[in-house]
Amino acid sequence: MSTVEAPQTTLLTRPKRADARRNYEKVLAAAREAFAEGGQATSLEAIARRAGVGIGTLYRHFPTRQALVEALYLDEIEGVCRAAAALEAADPWEALSRWLDRVIDYIATKQALAHELLNALRPDASMFRSSRASLIAAGQPLLRRAQDAGLVRGDVDIEQVVQMLVAIAKTPAGDQDQIKHLAHVALDGLRYRPD
Repeated sequence: MSTVEAPQTTLLTRPKRADARRNYEKVLAAAREAFAEGGQATSLEAIARRAGVGIGTLYRHFPTRQALVEALYLDEIEGVCRAAAALEAADPWEALSRWLDRVIDYIATKQALAHELLNALRPDASMFRSSRASLIAAGQPLLRRAQDAGLVRGDVDIEQVVQMLVAIAKTPAGDQDQIKHLAHVALDGLRYRPD
C-alpha cells in the first residue's frame, strides 16, 4: 500500500457572504450541467443564464473560463472526498461500492473538463497531484475497512482500484450506464473468495 498525503479540508475558497456563496454554487451547478451537455463548446454566457445570474456575477466569482473550469474540477474532488467520509459508518462493502460509484461519476465530469484543464495546465500540475492525493486518502479507509472485514481481496490498494475505474470510464463510445455496469463487473472481482 502506498502512503499518501492527508486530504486537504478544502481545495476551494468559497465566498463568505451567504448571497455570494449561493450565486457561486449556482454557477458551479450550472457549469457542471452545461459542460456535461455541451463540452468545451459551452459559453460562459449560457452558463450564467442557466444559473440565473448576470455575466458580471459569473466573472466576479470566476474571472476567466479557466478559473471556472478549475473550480468545477476541485468542487468535484471535494464532493468525492465528502462522500467517502459520509459512508464511514455504512456496511464496509456497501460503503466502498457506493463511493466507487461516485468516483465513476467524478471521472465522467473530469473527462468532460479534461481538454480545457490540459490546455492551461500540465498533466503533472500541483492541482492534479493534490487532488489525486485527496482522492486516494479519502478512499483508502473504505478499502481497508472492507479488506479488514474479509470482504475484499487483500492484494489490491486504492490506487489500483481507481486506476481500474479510470480505464473502464475511458471506454470509447460507452454511455454512463454501460460504463457503470462494466465497473460493477470489475468491482465484483475485488470481492474476497477463499481458495
